[in-house]
Amino acid sequence: MGDLIMSDDIARLLRAARAVIPCSYAPYSGFPVGAAILTVSGEVFAGCNVENAAYPLGLCAEAVALGAMVSAIGAQRLRAALVLTARPVPSWPCGGCRQRLQEFMEADAIVYAAGCEAEPVGIPFARLLPLAFGAGDLAPRSP
Repeated sequence: MGDLIMSDDIARLLRAARAVIPCSYAPYSGFPVGAAILTVSGEVFAGCNVENAAYPLGLCAEAVALGAMVSAIGAQRLRAALVLTARPVPSWPCGGCRQRLQEFMEADAIVYAAGCEAEPVGIPFARLLPLAFGAGDLAPRSP
């Protein structure tokens, strides 16, 4: 799945993430982030980070993008995700967002990181979150 990402899909993700960075609400960290996700059906959803004075209540850009997807079309499998920061160099998703992405990504889906002055760098999701915890790790429900 991951090796099928075309350069025009990466460009779409980058455009979508770049478009939402100005909407970022990052008064505390000064670290605006935009994220975009690509579904297996080819749809792109974007989100930006939304901070809160009570730090744990903030939302990462990846979480906002996933919420936009689920709100618009329901839960979908993802082919790729891209995280863009306003910094010159790329930053990868935080640990919490890696777990959020795991809910929707296959091991071979690609995650990209990009900075405002750097080309996107992509790796398979399994390298980003090895030995991931997922639905298969939960005990089966009793009837």
